[in-house]
Amino acid sequence: MNNSLFSSKKKSNSHSFKLIAFVTLVFCFISTVKAADDNAIIGRWDLSINLGDRVSPSWLEVKLSGVKTLVGYFVADGGSARPISHVQIKDGKIFFSIPPQWERQDKYMEFTAVLENDQLSGTIISSNGKSYNFTGERAPLLKRTKAPVWGKPIRLLNGKDTKGWHASGANNQWEVIKGVLTSPKSGSNIITDQKFEDFKLHIEFRYPAGSNSGVYLRGRYEVQVEDNIGKEPSTIYLGAVYGFLTPNEMAAKAPGEWQSYDITLVGRRVTIVANGKSIITDAIIPGITGGALDSKEGEPGPIMLQGDHGPIEYRNIVITPAK
Repeated sequence: MNNSLFSSKKKSNSHSFKLIAFVTLVFCFISTVKAADDNAIIGRWDLSINLGDRVSPSWLEVKLSGVKTLVGYFVADGGSARPISHVQIKDGKIFFSIPPQWERQDKYMEFTAVLENDQLSGTIISSNGKSYNFTGERAPLLKRTKAPVWGKPIRLLNGKDTKGWHASGANNQWEVIKGVLTSPKSGSNIITDQKFEDFKLHIEFRYPAGSNSGVYLRGRYEVQVEDNIGKEPSTIYLGAVYGFLTPNEMAAKAPGEWQSYDITLVGRRVTIVANGKSIITDAIIPGITGGALDSKEGEPGPIMLQGDHGPIEYRNIVITPAK
């Protein structure tokens, strides 16, 4: 009797252990699948936000920090890349919040999205309290398998007028004075009619004390132009790819002096020589910068010069496209 009872208990315990092991295995499997699903958001995303009267470009990057925490960066239609301390996923929804940057309000921006068929969609509640719908797709890698073969240089200024260019708004303050493309006051940006993919660009510029401008590559990546002489290099100072890439030295000259950029853009890889000094070499631009014309990174784009931040002059603008 005692032996039968003992044997029965052993069988019962064995079944219990097997059941516990099976449940644990199923739980681990479900957790692994969930983690894999959650990690699908990792990467860079080109966003388009519907503002009602226009579509605003935006950009998002999500990265894994440590074992399970998702963090990232977000670029709105203006300003620089903002850090995201925690990207959370619950019940299939992705959400995060970030504090205001240049906005006057104190309210945090709230981002909510779902990921289906490798496409993002959702809403952004801005710091002004308004809600906007958006869609997003994975940003292209823009890798090149061969070195570029350069074509013939093209002069983008004819020295007489702004033919070949158009203003971004109705307030077009740009004019050509003695061969120099001049913006005497804040107003519209100016954009080439032509679009380009990979290229080498030479451009010269001059600004008064305290002024600010920028050269947008493909209309999406701003190389900062600003009176920053004597300051430490920064992602928002002269020579930087705004909000992303920091020059290795401050190459700015004094206000009122002519300065130059020689920029090579191949895919996402950029090299910038400022006033004869190599300040960024073969670095990867992660995504669009604030003020970009669009978020269609896989397409060619124009050269855009910023004219809404103060007086600025440009001359000797020569682009050499890849064949």
